[in-house]
Amino acid sequence: MSMTSRRWWWGACALLGGFTLQAASPTLDQIADVLPRLQPEARAALERRAGQWSGWSAAERDSFQQRMLAWDELPRGERDAVRERYLAWQALPASERASVMAAATRYQGLAAEERVTLREAYEALDGSERRGWLLGPVVGRDYPALQPLLAQVPLEEHAALLAALRAMTPEQRRDLAVLVQRSSPQERDHLRSELATLEQAGISAWLWERLDR
Repeated sequence: MSMTSRRWWWGACALLGGFTLQAASPTLDQIADVLPRLQPEARAALERRAGQWSGWSAAERDSFQQRMLAWDELPRGERDAVRERYLAWQALPASERASVMAAATRYQGLAAEERVTLREAYEALDGSERRGWLLGPVVGRDYPALQPLLAQVPLEEHAALLAALRAMTPEQRRDLAVLVQRSSPQERDHLRSELATLEQAGISAWLWERLDR
């Protein structure tokens, strides 16, 4: 397997490894008094989950409850890691989710020995790099070089910054990595704030102007 294929699988491993459980689903009768007090989006999500639960058979409900019991028995740190992967998955664009699922499917088709080799290679990665793959296969591939820019991103800039990075070409992200390495911590804060406000069409000019300083 090529290094590119390995990297795609590492992204799948970081995002898909372990999260198969959801929060428990109440019935519609149980939440009738609560629904009017919820925000529309939260109310719709809860109604959707309750409707799903109501449509399940007794065997499906029992299976779900068994999974929830298993979830409750997990150590706190493992539950937190599963939630983190789930939230990272939800934040990915649809195209990257499809790529991750395709990588996971290819992985399952490998011989057992090759799967073990890939798993060991993934576990041997630096912890920061493994966390970087939670950002998806596009940004995760360049995360080690961009890590100084992505550390301690203000919450209000997070989504816009990731959108800008995903809109960049691989060459632009490499140029950005050079710029990041040349910048002081204070300059990186300015770079991050500027990048989060850029339209895709203006990224190249911004990079060239910054690199020429």
